[in-house]
Amino acid sequence: MLTHNLLNLPLMGCGTWAWGNQLLWGYDESMDNQLQEVFNLCVSNGITLFDTGDSYGTGKLKGRSELLLGKFAQAYQGINQENICIATKLAAYPWRWTRNSIISACHASAKRLGRNVDLVQMHWSTANYAPWQEVGLLDGLGDLYEQGLVKGVGLSNYGTKRLLWVYKRFQERGIPIKTLQVQYSLLSTYPVTELGLKDVCDNLGIKLIAYSPLGLGLLTGKFSENGSFPQGIRGFLCKQLLPGMKPLLGCLQEIANTRNKTMSQVAINWCISKGTIPIPGAKSLEQAKENIGALGWFLSDAEVVELDNAADRVEKKMVQNIFQTR
Repeated sequence: MLTHNLLNLPLMGCGTWAWGNQLLWGYDESMDNQLQEVFNLCVSNGITLFDTGDSYGTGKLKGRSELLLGKFAQAYQGINQENICIATKLAAYPWRWTRNSIISACHASAKRLGRNVDLVQMHWSTANYAPWQEVGLLDGLGDLYEQGLVKGVGLSNYGTKRLLWVYKRFQERGIPIKTLQVQYSLLSTYPVTELGLKDVCDNLGIKLIAYSPLGLGLLTGKFSENGSFPQGIRGFLCKQLLPGMKPLLGCLQEIANTRNKTMSQVAINWCISKGTIPIPGAKSLEQAKENIGALGWFLSDAEVVELDNAADRVEKKMVQNIFQTR
């Protein structure tokens, strides 16, 4: 039985990049019970979309995020259980180039999840360095949909030009593109302002998913120029970007105070107000509760414009994903 029409996407999802990632997010296995609680809280509050990837997890823990999600979904009993939507991204590794390689990859993800993948996404486009590789991968993605193994097909890190190319290929097979996922936040407006992706997606009936809606934590207000920074690349980005972010952080703080919300909640709500589905991550119940507080209200048009203007005044923008195509 084909179940293509049963893919329900909520206003906001949850990103699970950190679940299994020791390198950037300090994951360890003692966090698993806490992560199950995060999952339960999200689902019971209508956050039923969980975004993962078959490359998530470091070293021996690769695929850990999918394993955990499968376990959590199985253990969850309660409201919105039937609406749980697990979206995974399949990596365009150099050794994956045939349609069968992508079908096998999806089967491996389903095995880790202990259930079928609901939304399968191409993690990135190879257009920038090996355009020939993409043909087989996309053919395989289409096969998964045609065979009823997934409810929907999506893309990640694709720009307008490459999206239209894929859309045409899929259209010839009668396969709709359900979602497109890009790095989008008040610190990373490039995909929408420079590439015009939102308008194109709206015209094609594709929902835009915003990953890193909090700019790796820079929009939460918890880091200051004189305070301590996180380890590694996040700390480096804090040092680079924070000095030029004063107008934006000030604007976020002002609106947060007026609304009796946090800066994070305002930054996430801005993404929702822009017609995208933000997928902020959460490693603790506190973070999950804070994310949930971004729902149930909307910024006014005037507040959105205020934030847009403040974002325009940021001196250095967030670095774009190296795989983002035009």
